[in-house]
Amino acid sequence: LCNNNQVVGVGSGSTIVYAVDRLAERVRQEKLNIVCVPTSFQARQLILKHGLSLSDLDRHPELDVAIDGADEVDASLTLIKGGGGCLTQEKIVAGCAKHFIVIADYRKDSKALGQQWKKGVPVEVIPIAYVPVSRAIARRFGGEAVLRMAVSKAGPVVTDNSNFILDWKFEHAQNWKEVNTAIKMIPGVVETGLFVGMAERVYFGMEDGSVKIRDPPVN
Repeated sequence: LCNNNQVVGVGSGSTIVYAVDRLAERVRQEKLNIVCVPTSFQARQLILKHGLSLSDLDRHPELDVAIDGADEVDASLTLIKGGGGCLTQEKIVAGCAKHFIVIADYRKDSKALGQQWKKGVPVEVIPIAYVPVSRAIARRFGGEAVLRMAVSKAGPVVTDNSNFILDWKFEHAQNWKEVNTAIKMIPGVVETGLFVGMAERVYFGMEDGSVKIRDPPVN
């Protein structure tokens, strides 16, 4: 996935830990010159822990490749991301990369979104807008959009950008490209966890230890 003298976007979540372990191993063994741009506080800590070279989008606005996980991947490589709350930075970093590669375990593999992942589509919102946005989403697309509550803190989850997250539990399959655009146009919405037409390849780690590769369908 990574070659010498590359700038690499490092995603967030459980599977990325393994990818960064392997990347750090290759940097040491092959004396690679790699610069890493994180998508979250967690990713930043991971890069520093491994002694990898840390940068940002100010210094490196163009990335050679971004590697990230996903909460669910459908047959056409549309993703739901943001279970860990870092959807906005993840999408920004993925959008700056020439190649966006996803690593996930086999349980994230679905024919259609919502089959495996039952927590809905995360939507990052400006705090004062969470009620109007929640109502607008439910009214236009059905289902319900619920404010994500924190576990070890009283009140809602607060993102790295000091915003709130709504989890939209949709009822049926949608035209995800249209829905993504429509939700983004609602005032107060910062970003959605729908990644449409962004991933160019997904590597699934299978139960038996093998790897299954999926590329987007050829239209």
